Amino acid sequence: MVTSVPTDAQLSDLAREVGQRLQQASLQLVTAESCSGGWIAKAMTDIAGSSAFFDCGMVVYSYEAKQRLLGVRAQTLEQFGAVSRETVLEMVSGALVNSGAGMAVAVTGIAGPGGGSADKPVGSVWIGWKQRGGYARAQLFQFDGDRDAIRRQTVLQALTGIFPAV
Repeated sequence: MVTSVPTDAQLSDLAREVGQRLQQASLQLVTAESCSGGWIAKAMTDIAGSSAFFDCGMVVYSYEAKQRLLGVRAQTLEQFGAVSRETVLEMVSGALVNSGAGMAVAVTGIAGPGGGSADKPVGSVWIGWKQRGGYARAQLFQFDGDRDAIRRQTVLQALTGIFPAV
């Protein structure tokens, strides 16, 4: 369980650091966000000059949006659901295909307060990362707290995972 809820200042500092790393690597970022509602893109674009390292962001809540904008297969959503490893891997790959970015992060989860189940409780969040030409990776997190706390922790882990050493 991840329980530390980051502050706005901590998210801003991390976004600035990730932005610098992206710029040094000559990469731009694309985000594909469901439960975070665009918060990752907001954190990155709050930084002056972010156009040097941020390409675009997509907020994809519905199954239809995930399919239309990211190419997530209907079969994947039907078989595994939106909150799954399979879906987040297709989301992160689709984000790269549909953007000019070289690095992608995707998130899908249950921020609550409702919507959870025994096998996918509130706070379950899948995050995926992929660099163009590389393999996608995904990790399941189980966050605690209210909707805001879950979303803040999602942004923190999403940004941290772009460059795991950051």
